[in-house]
Amino acid sequence: MPLPALLEGLSWRRVAWTAALATLVTAAIVRAFENTFLDLLVSALCVGFSIMLLVTVAGNVRLRRIPREALQALAVVAGSMIGTIITSIVKGRNPAIMLQHDEALWRVLLTTSLGVGFGGVILLVYMYREQKARAAAEAHRAEAERQRIEKQMVVAQLKTMQAQVEPHFLFNTLATVRHLVEVDPAQAGRMLDSLIAYLRAALPQMREAGTTVGREFALARAYLEVLQVRMGPRLAFSLTLPPELADRPMPPMMLISLVENAIKHGLEPVEEGGRIDLAARETGGELQVQVANTGASLDPAARGGTGLSNIRERLAALYGASARLVIEEQRPRGVIARIEIPAAADLPASPPRRGD
Repeated sequence: MPLPALLEGLSWRRVAWTAALATLVTAAIVRAFENTFLDLLVSALCVGFSIMLLVTVAGNVRLRRIPREALQALAVVAGSMIGTIITSIVKGRNPAIMLQHDEALWRVLLTTSLGVGFGGVILLVYMYREQKARAAAEAHRAEAERQRIEKQMVVAQLKTMQAQVEPHFLFNTLATVRHLVEVDPAQAGRMLDSLIAYLRAALPQMREAGTTVGREFALARAYLEVLQVRMGPRLAFSLTLPPELADRPMPPMMLISLVENAIKHGLEPVEEGGRIDLAARETGGELQVQVANTGASLDPAARGGTGLSNIRERLAALYGASARLVIEEQRPRGVIARIEIPAAADLPASPPRRGD
């Protein structure tokens, strides 16, 4: 293994912990020896740093037949012996000569034994901290996995909600085209062209979790052009989209749901029809997309319709409490429906399609 891999985990914080433990151990045993505090501290630091280095290396070595903890325990013994030799060298003594005298040998054995005990404390501290770090890392991985699964569930939920966009206008349009083919082929051709433009814009967006305000407005325009052929003078509309807002992210199929709702509950019940005005603006860090109609007044029952309920649920899933759907009356008549979302919010990425 390369040296950086063997020393992984060795940090200034670990060095500081070892120095602090060596100081505490020295202060605890200094009265039992004739040595001065500084002399014992030098011994404790040499032994402590030797054990720290070898325990770190042993913790990074991967051997199939020898458990990691066993290697670290051997590293404590080896570090104690090496630290004792380093201590004698630092203090100006010859390790070979020291081992030839009984008294010096006794001191060496005593220092080594104390080093083993000291190293055992260090090893227990390291093992506790590593276990705590592994538990924290595992908890972090579990939380990341939970968020990943939760995100997938949100995306799946959005797909289900998007699939519930009412398709009744499609069947009505095809029925109208069939009728116009017999009585006004040119008008039928124009309506069919508008329907094709709508489907080209709508079908890709129903598979996605996010789109842009510009694409949603293009979809709404194609939809309204289809209905304008069918409703004739009973439908007028306008779209106001500042160029700087065209590329802003927006959940797909929400705007078209508001337009459908405006047609169904606003204009269709009124004999003379009316107009629908779409507008987007940004104010106070908030993106507002509005659909106003001059048809029937606000119907309390329409507030809880499937389309509006889906929009509220999707907004809650995507943005929490930072987005909302506002429904209010328009004077002198009609209804305003407005989606308000954070201007800088991102949307979840769509899952890959089959064949991608």
